[in-house]
Amino acid sequence: MAATSAPITDTVRIGGEAVPGAGSATSGELPWIEDTGKVAPKDARALSKLFLDRLDVLEEGTHAHRYARNTLIEMNLSLVQFVARRFRNRDSGDMEDIVQVGTVGLIKAIDRFDLSREVEFATFAVPCIVGEIKRFFRDTTWAVHVPRRLQELRVDIAQAKEQLAADQDREPTVKELAEHLQLSQDQVIEGIVASNGYTAGSLDMPADGADNTGAIRSYADVIGEVDPAMEATDNLHTLAPLLDELENRDRRIIEMRFGQEMTQSQIGAELGISQMHVSRLLTRVLTQLRAGMLA
Repeated sequence: MAATSAPITDTVRIGGEAVPGAGSATSGELPWIEDTGKVAPKDARALSKLFLDRLDVLEEGTHAHRYARNTLIEMNLSLVQFVARRFRNRDSGDMEDIVQVGTVGLIKAIDRFDLSREVEFATFAVPCIVGEIKRFFRDTTWAVHVPRRLQELRVDIAQAKEQLAADQDREPTVKELAEHLQLSQDQVIEGIVASNGYTAGSLDMPADGADNTGAIRSYADVIGEVDPAMEATDNLHTLAPLLDELENRDRRIIEMRFGQEMTQSQIGAELGISQMHVSRLLTRVLTQLRAGMLA
């Protein structure tokens, strides 16, 4: 797409110093910025408007478009750093990860920004960065996934607890929390229970009490294991009506083979048929039973 605005000088002032650049030879009509890290925030705001204006008319995929977009990202990384510092005291999340997620929000803001709104780019970008970081915490920091409404309710309950505890000098009751949040007590209880899924404790943590010898037990010591016989019981209950549907001879063959543990030759002699015929009958009946079990 051809440029429609007048050419822009290929010299940009950074920190009060004029810095010449490659100009149109490298970036169409945009100033060439050698080191975006030296661009002051005040200069970045003015340059961002200039680059966003040109980005709107440059053809995507061209060198000029890539230069404009990448420079916009690099010049505005200070916005990401500013927002990320607000989340440095969260329960989890490495600062480097938060910055990376915030940068994704910045990139989305650049791609979605509309110059016709006549707002500063920073005013539009900061909520995008904050939203992306909040989604990161919402989706990755919960040990057990719960619905989003319960995640948000956990925050509301925590804030209400803090406010009521400060006013009353004691922990608020469920009824008081419900009245403060204008919710039912059942909803508050559901939110409190869901908040237990935010963090998970180790199975090696000491459990309450001790065993008969006085030794401290961990949670792993008192957790029951799956009984393999339970699966066998379920299978037998599922199999029983399928066996009742078999013909008498087929049911008798199954009984002799698996109940009495007779060989195929012994079954053949008992029924007056060949061992090969018994094998074919067993294969057909077992295939039928397996299909019924899966259904």
